[in-house]
Amino acid sequence: MERVPVVSSNLAEIGYEGGILEVAFKNGSVYQYDGVPVEVHAGLMAAPSHGQYLDRFIKKGGYVYRRIS
Repeated sequence: MERVPVVSSNLAEIGYEGGILEVAFKNGSVYQYDGVPVEVHAGLMAAPSHGQYLDRFIKKGGYVYRRIS
């Protein structure tokens, strides 16, 4: 999956394809979140704080996730 770099204190890159959100953190870990609507991805990319949006709407949103790296 292609990821784009983001300006964040904790996140390095974000990718999205077919309802799967992929987040690469600056510590090297990569997580995928399943079933994320395109609107939520758009909100994440437009948010003033990507990290806060990820925590509030994705991590606490109950999406199934897995660490892939």
